[in-house]
Amino acid sequence: MKESNPMFAEVIVDVATENTNRIYDYIVPDALLPWVTVGSRVGVTFGPRVVQGYVIQMKQTSEYPREKCKPITRVLDSLPPLTKELIDLSVWVSERYACHRITAIKAMLPSALRAKYKRVLRINEQTALPSIVLAEEQDIIAYIQHKQKVELNELLTHFPKHSKVIQTLIQNNVLLEQQEIKDKAASKQRLTVIPPHKKALQQYVEQCSSNAKAQLKVLHYFIEHNDEIAISALSRELGITTQVMKAMEAKGWLQIQKREVARDPYAHRTFETSTPLQLTTNQQRVYDDVSKPLSLQQYAWFLLHGVTGSGKTEIYLQLIQQCLDQGREAIVLVPEIALTAQMVERFKSRFGDLVAVLHSRLSTGERYDEWKKIKNSNCKVVIGARSALFAPFDRIGLIIIDEEHESTYKQEESPKYHAKHIALKRAQHHQAVVVLGSATPSLETYYAARRGKENYLGLHVRVGNQPLPPVQLVDMREELKEGNRSMFSRALHEAIEDRCEKGEQIVLLMNRRGFSTFVLCRSCGFTATCPHCEISLTYHRHQHHIRCHYCGYTEQELKQCPDCQSEHIRYFGVGTQRVEEQLTKYFPGIRVIRMDMDTTREKGSHEKWLTQFREKKADVLLGTQMVAKGLDFPDVTLVGVIAADTTLKLPDFRAAEKTFQLLTQVSGRAGRHELPGEVIIQTYNPDHYSLLSAQHHDYEKFVLQELNQRKLHMYPPYCHLLLITFSHEHIDLLIHAGEMLVEHLSSMWQREGNAHQALPQILGPVSSPLAKVKDRYRFQCVIKYLGEAKILKQVQATIDQVKNNINDKHLMISIDVDPQMML
Repeated sequence: MKESNPMFAEVIVDVATENTNRIYDYIVPDALLPWVTVGSRVGVTFGPRVVQGYVIQMKQTSEYPREKCKPITRVLDSLPPLTKELIDLSVWVSERYACHRITAIKAMLPSALRAKYKRVLRINEQTALPSIVLAEEQDIIAYIQHKQKVELNELLTHFPKHSKVIQTLIQNNVLLEQQEIKDKAASKQRLTVIPPHKKALQQYVEQCSSNAKAQLKVLHYFIEHNDEIAISALSRELGITTQVMKAMEAKGWLQIQKREVARDPYAHRTFETSTPLQLTTNQQRVYDDVSKPLSLQQYAWFLLHGVTGSGKTEIYLQLIQQCLDQGREAIVLVPEIALTAQMVERFKSRFGDLVAVLHSRLSTGERYDEWKKIKNSNCKVVIGARSALFAPFDRIGLIIIDEEHESTYKQEESPKYHAKHIALKRAQHHQAVVVLGSATPSLETYYAARRGKENYLGLHVRVGNQPLPPVQLVDMREELKEGNRSMFSRALHEAIEDRCEKGEQIVLLMNRRGFSTFVLCRSCGFTATCPHCEISLTYHRHQHHIRCHYCGYTEQELKQCPDCQSEHIRYFGVGTQRVEEQLTKYFPGIRVIRMDMDTTREKGSHEKWLTQFREKKADVLLGTQMVAKGLDFPDVTLVGVIAADTTLKLPDFRAAEKTFQLLTQVSGRAGRHELPGEVIIQTYNPDHYSLLSAQHHDYEKFVLQELNQRKLHMYPPYCHLLLITFSHEHIDLLIHAGEMLVEHLSSMWQREGNAHQALPQILGPVSSPLAKVKDRYRFQCVIKYLGEAKILKQVQATIDQVKNNINDKHLMISIDVDPQMML
């Protein structure tokens, strides 16, 4: 019989190394042909182990001999988790952000689909058992023969005293160790009671003994409610044990089966249905401009520059409705988890079950089930944080990025992508519209939109013509001269007292968590620092410890100096915990909700705190920048900024921009409804242009001054940046690697350059602002260039050359394209 020609699959394997960053050909067995297609997640043999892989192409021939191509061993999903568009997008992501192809692919999937691996032991049938076998060896071999295969951890647990014996059996090839995929994608299932037809129920009632009262309860329940019900729910409803239902199943009176249950993170909440609001003249103008390409299904992007309270969200909702009316899908990104609860309520109340939610505070199972809703076309709108952008939709019509200026849209781990760029790329493919919304757009977005002219949409008045709140800058140097050593200026103190008397609410921003920002011995000058990172430890008073906010290192609070044994330990700086303590000291009876990374670790904590504040169970919402954006409370009439200078002094060319954005955003929380608002900003730099611009809500004035600074020093948007970071345990090797890279690149670009072409500019190598993290020293180079496509490839090739020359596997060199953080 003539052998049929096999089908081949091009596979990217789940091994993120330079040597494996390529395509491998595998044979698709006939039995798996109906299941394997582009985007499928498969198990493949790779060397001595089985690993996960992703099919990126199907083909009928391979350039490799058939005998050298191994078969795919299994298909991990009934439907491919990735669309062809996302597979193609992974090529662009890996090239644009200098990462491995598998890293780009895995970023597009929920964590439940990123398989782990288990080490499995089997008896090696090819090796004869030794003639003399110890009793322990016989027990181990018999145990494995009975089970056929055993996970290594299970074997070590079962034979805790014989780990060396197990190791010897592996070394002697008696036991064969293999790696298998341990798939984390699991549906939640529950036992469900399925009733018979109503006619049969009546017969069973007549057959049932009058003494079997519990069984009669069940039968009468199903006569009234002839629907499936979870066995646990029926047990609670009728006050009987589950054994009753199992006994009835044995009689054939009902069935008990496992049913898949969707883990809905919002099942416990009800959302009142909302209807579209009448748009103002300004809102209607913006809506009409975006609606044109949306209705024509043409690619376009817009910057919606709308002041806080101008009604951007209602425009989003009505544009989404138009998108859904076309039979297309919409993605909405929000920058912070704190925004999600309030935003979800707005979208769920308008679109109901058509909305799926994706963000990191959901459990792995919840995220997987929400992702499945999208994949199975059971929803049309996705709202979530950065990774929601990879939702596996097939007909995207609209992508909205709210608060587009937020640095959280840039991923800090590989692939170091920016959501804005991914959104534009996906929109081009789908002929969709992208709306970037912000009261304080990033300079790069604003500059690009103004140059395009038709891309810029302004919305400069609040709904109802509510005025923007007046902002007062308080010079804390003058407060100190006047003898006020409190963290609250006199103006802020009086304003807090006034709001408490009126029963109005207050938002206070302190962009540092903890009680104090560093610990100092006044006798010898010792400062408590992390032994693994070059960073001061932060004091957390309630937990009585000092902690590193980078690696998590923790010590008990110091009672005396470890250097000189002095008891003159002092805690300097101000954190949210200390502000909270001082509020209760100066304003007895004041009710404070504190929101920072320490109080919002638990699942649902954001929603809990914000709900309590909305219900007026607190007078003050105190927090880090998570309280600065997107929140809308009608009774907030005062916003106070305890220290406006925390972001201004960062070693980052965007420090002034981030300061202006944060102050403008938090100012927008005040006076959003009928009650007028007021903002008090405390600072030691009252003459800085970013603060003065924020005081007057003058974005254009700030942009003009900031763009002049950027142009003078040649920073984005007038150029692109590459941040190259080196890390290693030994500083000498780092310096050598950095100098070698700069020397190679400089020589190459000087050879290529000419009098009419600006060369790329290299800054560094220098020590990174965070010079040591987790016991590794860090150096960096910054490259400024004018958009030449070949620059990134040249840098990558040079990095590979440096790594080969140094030949130290502990040397790590990473590339960040268009970085948002320079630390």
